[in-house]
Amino acid sequence: MRVSTITVADVSFVADFSGALFWDEQRLLVVSDLHLEKGSSFAARGVLLPPYDTIATLSRLAAVIARYDPRVVIALGDSFHDRNAHERLSDTDREALAALQVRRNWIWISGNHDPALPSDLGGVVATEVAIGPIKFRHEPTGASGEIAGHLHPKARVPTRGRSIERRCFASDGERAVMPAFGAYTGGLSIRDAAFAKVFGSPAFMAHVLGDNRVHAFAASRCY
Repeated sequence: MRVSTITVADVSFVADFSGALFWDEQRLLVVSDLHLEKGSSFAARGVLLPPYDTIATLSRLAAVIARYDPRVVIALGDSFHDRNAHERLSDTDREALAALQVRRNWIWISGNHDPALPSDLGGVVATEVAIGPIKFRHEPTGASGEIAGHLHPKARVPTRGRSIERRCFASDGERAVMPAFGAYTGGLSIRDAAFAKVFGSPAFMAHVLGDNRVHAFAASRCY
């Protein structure tokens, strides 16, 4: 696997093709926007989706945890699709989540979908976390040293006479917005005005998730 890196405020992170970031010095893994139980949330409103998003997302999370064996895991908000989603977790999924937390410091950042996480999920809950020059929070503010989620960035890039659309990290070296990790999460084009508010200009990079590596493109090349 070819290693890709993203630098934020002079800190280098491994950008994993799953959509996670790994800070080797801190042995810290970051994921964002798991949106667990989105399928059951839609089903309650009459929109039927296969009810396998939670197990698929936790399986992908288990794989990336196995790759890096982090000491700390930060989930950057909207880990659950709604305020009651944690109540709909199956016993099997609860056990899988508990197994991922063994011997790790697990931090749930509260998001707009899950502002009040219960204490029985394991780990601790915070509104944001600061480690050295890096600040981890759910909604991006554009501050230097910030790593956030919420916007679900995606990019459409030209390749071999056609185009592909994939989730991506968005970063200008001072701040980064992470892709959504959840199996059923959609995306917002990095050309949307929401990203201009974060970065101030289109002079940032889209680190696009490939099948087994991350590919870097200037955001101005994407559409």
